[in-house]
Amino acid sequence: MIIHLKEHLDAAAVERLAGELEAVVVPGNGRAVLVTPAARKTLAPDQEALTDSVFVSDTDMQLADRRYRRETRSIEVGEHRIGGGSDATLMMAGPCSVESREQIEACAELVAGLGVSTLRAGCFKPRTSPYSFQGLGQAGLDLLAEMRERYGLLVITEVRDATHVDAVIEAADIVQIGAKSMYDHGILRRCGSAGKPVLLKRGLATTLQEFVQAAEFILSGGNEDVVLCERGIRTFEPKTRFTLDLCGVAYLKHHTNLPVVVDPTHAMGYAYGVPDLARAATAMGVDGLLIETHPDPPNALSDASQQLDFAQFRELFASLGPVAAAVGRRIV
Repeated sequence: MIIHLKEHLDAAAVERLAGELEAVVVPGNGRAVLVTPAARKTLAPDQEALTDSVFVSDTDMQLADRRYRRETRSIEVGEHRIGGGSDATLMMAGPCSVESREQIEACAELVAGLGVSTLRAGCFKPRTSPYSFQGLGQAGLDLLAEMRERYGLLVITEVRDATHVDAVIEAADIVQIGAKSMYDHGILRRCGSAGKPVLLKRGLATTLQEFVQAAEFILSGGNEDVVLCERGIRTFEPKTRFTLDLCGVAYLKHHTNLPVVVDPTHAMGYAYGVPDLARAATAMGVDGLLIETHPDPPNALSDASQQLDFAQFRELFASLGPVAAAVGRRIV
């Protein structure tokens, strides 16, 4: 249940009511908003007297529920806007990891030269093996900041754990929470007060319900700028890295009020399949794409098999404009 309280209630009254209802107080909405567990369906008369409106839910996907907020949330990303009726599909492109100044500058030149708005690259890498490249850390963030300044790009980069969440929030225009960190409540709660757009990736074996409930941690912390990212889930099929759940994308677009983006790179795991998946996602009218591209993929320090070389990325990018236009959208 989402409860919009009357204006001018003092803080003590709000906290008292929140305690009675076992509710979360959502900050930053102009007036107090309480969210109770979905099991609660009714209010006592004295509690109801303090409310302006009530939304009763049958699920703990509440703030993200399209029945509660019928339009997709509008999120400002630099000079661009996604969601909220915008026709923009935000392209976020770059290497899996920042590896060196020369490598990330080559990627920045590529995406800026094509008119792509956003450079993606990881600095803190949540690798499966402890012996794999873990990222450049703060040095990588400093290089991304330099690329932003030099090429006028927005930057999206990932938080691996709570030890550096503040550094990433400070450095990024969009904070990415990766699939392996989707359940990290320290990251989710800190991003709830971040004041920046947060891109939340679906976990490797996460249901849609669990995915959206992770987003609720951020929304209930007061940050309304949350973007959902489908990046493939683990299924029985071993021939691809993961399985891209476009059915799930359709569900999220229909049932939630959050912008939805797709990462075909991680879903496929092999460069040859990324362009077709990217075009399919574009045809669905998604709000953004995450695509990995690298100047020398075979020698990349992480995810070498799935990154497009520059020629492949240019070819893909050229093909996406007509697909987007066919469904009334444009790539930015």
